[in-house]
Amino acid sequence: QVQLVESGGGLVQAGGSLRLSCAASGRTFSRSAMGWFRQAPGKEREFVAAITWTGGNTYYADSVKGRFTISRDNAKNTVYLQMNSLKPEDTAVYYCAAGPRVAYRLREYDYWGQGTQVTVSS
Repeated sequence: QVQLVESGGGLVQAGGSLRLSCAASGRTFSRSAMGWFRQAPGKEREFVAAITWTGGNTYYADSVKGRFTISRDNAKNTVYLQMNSLKPEDTAVYYCAAGPRVAYRLREYDYWGQGTQVTVSS
């Protein structure tokens, strides 16, 4: 069992930065692949980034590649999403998720956080 709590969302101007954190509890965190997803109003939840349990491999959606960085600290049971050069179209609720392997599809993840709102003003 893994419980996930996101934080770090907020309101930022276009071009700004935010760092999201996802704190996990549960003894299986360090063996879990982690993903970040987002859901904008009226749209489906979409893949943003993912990282293997070792942290050795990362994956990104084309829309955020070069601007966002996913990382993890297994000693702190935390995964991060550093978001730079933010755009209004990045506005969404951001969710972290844990699963047995890196995947782009929502259904591959077993545990989800409650989400944190990110709003980027133009």
